[in-house]
Amino acid sequence: MTHADEEEWLATQRPSRVREVQAGRLAWTEVDLIDVGGEFARSLRDGLEVFGVRVNYLRVGQPRHLVAALGGAAPIAPYVVLACHGDEGRILMEDVADDLGRFQPFTGDVGPDRVREHFRLPGSVTIATGCDTGDPALADAFLDAGAYIAPLGAPFGYASVFAPLFLFYELTERRTPAEAVERLRAHDDELAMWQLYRR
Repeated sequence: MTHADEEEWLATQRPSRVREVQAGRLAWTEVDLIDVGGEFARSLRDGLEVFGVRVNYLRVGQPRHLVAALGGAAPIAPYVVLACHGDEGRILMEDVADDLGRFQPFTGDVGPDRVREHFRLPGSVTIATGCDTGDPALADAFLDAGAYIAPLGAPFGYASVFAPLFLFYELTERRTPAEAVERLRAHDDELAMWQLYRR
């Protein structure tokens, strides 16, 4: 079989970004998966890799780790998944010991002001899994950097695993982020909490 034969065969298959991986690419896109205490992050990693996505898994234990991952000092992937817990428009961070806390860029949870001060996500689509991370003020802060997808409300735990996987299934099937979110929201009332924010 020649390369032309393979291209001809792939063209007969159902359109999907996975075809690019079948044709030899290592991945069709890349995700920075930031584990901020969302206990399902490793499951998300396995699921995303099935879709032909290169996943950079980053476990965040301190605020300075979060700033190092999202502050713009290193290149940011086209997609960022924040596997986190949230409440009242904030990303919840675990407390650090006082000895470590004094060396952090901030302590406590991440709200809009901290996003604006510390995060640089130029052109990335950020997906947050935590409850109430779709709060308009937090979303607006993330929009300074790119598109933002998050729940406006408190979905049950396993919905927060299913939502990013569903979104990436749709993206893999060549849908836009807007189309993917529309299809996710139509699935059921729990998933209808996810909102796409963009400028």
